Amino acid sequence: MSYFCTEQKPQQWEDLPNGEALQQAVAEQLAPWWPRVFGYHLLKLGPLSAALSSMASPVAHHFSLASHQEASMIGELANLPLQNGVIDAVVMSLLLEFEPDPYRILRETDRILIAGGYLFIVGFNPLSPAFLGKLWPKYQERLPWNGRFFMPSRVRDWLGLLGYQVVSDERLVYHPLMGELSDGRILQQTLASWLPSAGSLYLIVARKLESPLTPIRDKRKVLQPQWTTAPSAGRSGHSSGH
Repeated sequence: MSYFCTEQKPQQWEDLPNGEALQQAVAEQLAPWWPRVFGYHLLKLGPLSAALSSMASPVAHHFSLASHQEASMIGELANLPLQNGVIDAVVMSLLLEFEPDPYRILRETDRILIAGGYLFIVGFNPLSPAFLGKLWPKYQERLPWNGRFFMPSRVRDWLGLLGYQVVSDERLVYHPLMGELSDGRILQQTLASWLPSAGSLYLIVARKLESPLTPIRDKRKVLQPQWTTAPSAGRSGHSSGH
């Protein structure tokens, strides 16, 4: 079995084309959410998340974690050095695209989040002009096109499996990222108006449900007698499979 692996990961926003403009766009998209996040601990996963300001949130303690970068804590994203259910909000920005097992990172994030906690995920949208770089050999081995672009619907499915409610799924930056972001303003505005789902970046905001959504067993079935055959010599009982 082959595993995705890339040694080239963005360690700062400037590693990406139009990185400073992307950082500003993400910060502006997150800004309306910060006042809604309360609690004691807000964690920013990865070096790009660490560079985003979250101080508009009334959360008491803001800190960052990365594997080898200037961060509040050093640790592995797939094995977070934190206790279960202690974090009120987590931000992961352009992170899943460059990790060998993104779902494992989501499971680890779920482990440390409290019930009702917020999860903010910023990623590259394959249904956008940014995907053009993956079709052009000149760019395929460069950041960010050397990473995997996951469909926002797939990320939402992962979150659903983990027991999250997606409260917002937004798009931003209607540009292929090749060339200056300031170029083609009219085209960007047209895309935003006519194809609002085609933003090159997505922001998914989800909340961890208080309890998983599981089907309720029909009480009438519980009252029905459980008829079984009588045991006989040379025969052993068995339990039904699920």
